[in-house]
Amino acid sequence: MEIRAGYDISIDFPAPTPLVLMLDIRPEREVDLLTPQQPQFEPPVAVERYLDGFGNRCTRLLAPAGRFRTWADFTVSDTGLHELQGYNTIQTPVQDLPAEMLVFLMGSRYCETDLLTAFAWSMFGHIYPGWARVEAILEYVHNHIHFSYANARSTRTAYEAWNEATGVCRDFAHLSVTLCRCMNIPARYCTGYLGDIGVPALPDPMDFSAWFEVWMDGKWYTQDARHNEPRIGRIVIARGRDAADVAITTSFGPHQLAGFNVTTLEVAP
Repeated sequence: MEIRAGYDISIDFPAPTPLVLMLDIRPEREVDLLTPQQPQFEPPVAVERYLDGFGNRCTRLLAPAGRFRTWADFTVSDTGLHELQGYNTIQTPVQDLPAEMLVFLMGSRYCETDLLTAFAWSMFGHIYPGWARVEAILEYVHNHIHFSYANARSTRTAYEAWNEATGVCRDFAHLSVTLCRCMNIPARYCTGYLGDIGVPALPDPMDFSAWFEVWMDGKWYTQDARHNEPRIGRIVIARGRDAADVAITTSFGPHQLAGFNVTTLEVAP
């Protein structure tokens, strides 16, 4: 199947301001591009592209004073299959994990494992280590947090989401990641495109989405506590420890968002 995706973002700057964008899809998905993923900038600016420590593609630039706009529109090929699940997989003991997995067991800016470890073990400790624990965490977070755009807050942490029981997709992901890490399951935060493909369309405006991945028995598996079901056509932009590592835009100075549109649509055969 083919998916059309893209964005159109405008930001007002009172003065020339350094800016880092993380808007390109992950390098491993670039082989699936059917049309070029060529970001446009208005006014034109010089850019530097690089890969960060998690392998995400970043664009660095100096935005001029005034309104700055960036946009892209591309088509990508997708299998059209639901995401693979790790049913019956076994949890790898911490002492046997590859060293590069350990960072995804530790607390981070939005994932306070120290504050939720006691709760996690009291809630999920009786479940045999393995996929059943992942399913139990998904079910708990899906039912515990009430999705609400009106209650979105960019500074909300996993512990605050747990206490407030409300939030948006990033809050579902942060709480899930934190509880998995508390149970010694490596987990990482993801952001990207997720359209209403294979499911009833929602009336909400399109936006970038957040989900997470767990490492079980030698493989990463995509999970999403907000929807709590495998989906079709997810396109990853970035992966990291939490939302702080995968910010779509990072501005090193005052700014004001002036326009924001995201497109994720299945292309008719």
